[in-house]
Amino acid sequence: MTQKFRRVVTGHDKNGVAVVESDQTAEHILQRPNRPGVTLTNFWLSDSTPAEYDGDVETCKGPFILHPPTHGSAFRCVEFLPEDPEVLAKLDGPSAFAEMGAGANIVEGARHPFMHRTDSLDYAIIMSGEIYMLMDEEDVLLKAGDVVVQRGTNHAWSNRGTEPCVIAFVLIDGVTSNDAEPEFKKGIPPR
Repeated sequence: MTQKFRRVVTGHDKNGVAVVESDQTAEHILQRPNRPGVTLTNFWLSDSTPAEYDGDVETCKGPFILHPPTHGSAFRCVEFLPEDPEVLAKLDGPSAFAEMGAGANIVEGARHPFMHRTDSLDYAIIMSGEIYMLMDEEDVLLKAGDVVVQRGTNHAWSNRGTEPCVIAFVLIDGVTSNDAEPEFKKGIPPR
């Protein structure tokens, strides 16, 4: 069963008093047959830095896109059910990522069909369960309470256990380096 998340959004009334402006179940959800067992739930999207904190009460509108907005951020949770290796072997990673506007983010010929990278700085907190973070050549087992700072690297998530894993993510639009030449601001940094 997919976890539902209560999302509380604060703001100010006409007198400047702090109030709750929205208190409801998060509804910007993506589930798809090309990636069974994975549910993404957006809580908040920001399309600027500095981020506005006195704008719309609902920012999660339109298509569900993997990467954060340009110059912005995305706050979401992803639930990963245990993987079935036989099902996984038959899935089409590029099609699954294309459904999230990220077909170009897939790593072709990688050791996992959902290996990908985004030009973003991502903060992740393992909320429950455990999961393997697959890098180009290594696997890292992460458990509830562990955190990851993902810095634009190739990676995939693989739940090899028996329980669901829920990860909270904040994705921030990024560049390789602020002082990089324009042609090197995105992608894998040259070494």
